[in-house]
Amino acid sequence: MWEAIDKEWMDCLRKEAVENLLQIPGGVVQDHWPASLKKFIVTLSSLVLPRQQQDLQTVLPGMNMTSLNSVLSTGMNWKKKHEVEVLSAVVDSIATSVGANAIIDVGSGQGYLAQVLSFHYQHAVVAIDACSHHGRVTDARAEQIKKYYAAQLRKSVSGNRSLTLPKTVTCNVMSIDMLKALADTPLHKDNVSLLQSSCNAGNGSSLVLAGLHACGDLSVTMLKTFMECKEVKAVVSVGCCYNLLSEEGFNHVGSQCGFPMSCGVISAGISLGKSSRDLACQVLSVYYPEVMSTSPSIGRQGKALRRRQQRVVPNSSLHHKENKCSLSEINSHMTGSCYHKKSTELETDDSFDMMLETTSRTNENSSNKATKCERSEFIGNYPLFQKYCLSGLCRLGLEPLKETDIHGIWKQVESFAELIGPYWSLRAAFGPLLETFLLLDRLLFLQEQGSSIEAVMLPIFNAALSPRNVAIIAKKLTQM
Repeated sequence: MWEAIDKEWMDCLRKEAVENLLQIPGGVVQDHWPASLKKFIVTLSSLVLPRQQQDLQTVLPGMNMTSLNSVLSTGMNWKKKHEVEVLSAVVDSIATSVGANAIIDVGSGQGYLAQVLSFHYQHAVVAIDACSHHGRVTDARAEQIKKYYAAQLRKSVSGNRSLTLPKTVTCNVMSIDMLKALADTPLHKDNVSLLQSSCNAGNGSSLVLAGLHACGDLSVTMLKTFMECKEVKAVVSVGCCYNLLSEEGFNHVGSQCGFPMSCGVISAGISLGKSSRDLACQVLSVYYPEVMSTSPSIGRQGKALRRRQQRVVPNSSLHHKENKCSLSEINSHMTGSCYHKKSTELETDDSFDMMLETTSRTNENSSNKATKCERSEFIGNYPLFQKYCLSGLCRLGLEPLKETDIHGIWKQVESFAELIGPYWSLRAAFGPLLETFLLLDRLLFLQEQGSSIEAVMLPIFNAALSPRNVAIIAKKLTQM
């Protein structure tokens, strides 16, 4: 891998401080680096879409953003609260500007955005999610919020105003036709089996599609539905999970692919592949310790860290131990659930420590045969490698084979260890550029539709809190 990189660059970076390597994805260079390396990193950084939060009041005059009360924000962490506060205000502004009758929250999850739009901004909302459990949680949470608002109404002069709860639909949106059918369904129908009408039939409705981190192809489907369904007057989409996008030429053929979207990119014949799309999901420019300690919001590790911070285990020594994961815990993270029990964590800690102790004894015999010089190197770096190997096996629910010579493996690969950091950092620097490319493909798709569409791309969240902070906002200026 690293053989493909300029030798002068690698010779310089292999001895560089880790703190400096970690800042490469953010475009930070050091004076003593080769001129060609500095130019490469600075140029790469200059091509990336700026992620500083936009002053939304200047872009959307009259937008009314307020802090959520404790009832609406129940269950939200500070990251989700920030996202919902901002996005709900943006969607409200867009919906008002196009005179929308209703808003469809696509990929609604537990309904946080839908409920704020419904109760706080008083819009009619349909919340769509593929998980039936999320639908039940949304309904139950909405009923609790309704009690609070009903009590407030009774105390005010608006006591006669009725409250409308978000309608929930459990549906795996696999195609544009399905989302078009949902857009054409009256609000009182929440059974997807009743969706028989065509979007082109026309029912006089005016809709806005909204999505907070709609995953993979779902964000793309929203944009295509916006173009093909005349009832949809606007779309506000914040995407994520580019690794889950379908891509033409990678087991997918035809117009339903998530990438590429625009004629410009299609004609250029550019392909990315899953590895590049996965890299676009990463936010490695803020992976150095100062930011990680204050803003643990980055990628899968960020999610796990946020969940750990939210768990309160008073007077527990577990707070002072490293987090040890069993296979069941890994699975729970992958499915979006996180049920950590003290007993499970204790058992996992014990099993890991036991594994570490047993394997240490096994490898101690082989290390005794090494020379004194070799043993000093072993003491310096090997324990970290050993701990890494055993931790990885433990997380996979596996135990190392007794005959596995971890120390011997370390001796074989140790000479390459100092190359990993430079290679990883240079590769990671492409992540923000790849995400920019994917987002520009979507924006170009909308702009190619002509002057009847107004489309912009804005970083609407604080990037330190929410790295996936770019919203694509589009409106139809004339009847299509």
